[in-house]
Amino acid sequence: MTKPKGGITSKAALAVLARVREVACSLPAVVEAVDKFGHVSFRVRDKPFVIMEEHGAPPSLAVKTHPLVQERLLRRPGFRRTPYIGQHGWVSVVPVPLDDWEEIRYLIIDAFELVAPKRLRTRVRDVEEPEP
Repeated sequence: MTKPKGGITSKAALAVLARVREVACSLPAVVEAVDKFGHVSFRVRDKPFVIMEEHGAPPSLAVKTHPLVQERLLRRPGFRRTPYIGQHGWVSVVPVPLDDWEEIRYLIIDAFELVAPKRLRTRVRDVEEPEP
């Protein structure tokens, strides 16, 4: 087996990956995968919703977004259209702000809900929204 090119190796990127993994893997039916380029992706039913890479510094985190959300995020500093897949609603966060993790957490959950089947989305909403 050959080693993937790239990969997540720096201490800073591994810290970001640990936080992304904590959120993404708390969602139902999520699988973590590494492609031949060393990108780490989190998938539901083989559909990626978060992709992380580190080719040099800093690491970047790409999340699937609704086109209207993408449009709003791209107006803000730190967000850019993800190369190659940006036309499908993907936004990259560079650098990943560890001081405002709640926003990243919500982006990850929203990305999951965009690609997950309805049955799994319902399970997430049941956990996220406490009863009155």
